[in-house]
Amino acid sequence: MSDDMKKNGGFIPGVKPGRKTEEFFDNVLSKITLPGSIFLAIVAILPAFVSLFGVNSQFSHFYGGTSLLILVGVVLDTLQQIESHLLMRHYDGLTKSGRIKGRSQM
Repeated sequence: MSDDMKKNGGFIPGVKPGRKTEEFFDNVLSKITLPGSIFLAIVAILPAFVSLFGVNSQFSHFYGGTSLLILVGVVLDTLQQIESHLLMRHYDGLTKSGRIKGRSQM
């Protein structure tokens, strides 16, 4: 990744190009990967813990774990596709506070 940045003329402010950039990326990715993997593990085993507290097993497995991750991913992707379509047609977008806006800021 650092070689691609170097070839394209990109840089990270405050970090020297080359080995220091590579160490910076390694450090950042290490800090992001561990908490993310722990969160995904908790979400994946959550239905097993919820069913121990008396919730119907079928209900907890249907609305928990990987099903929940897939549902959120599909909803976010669908909203992004709608937003990009509206932006392409010069509409304002779904929300005025959204990340992507169709009208120019003055």
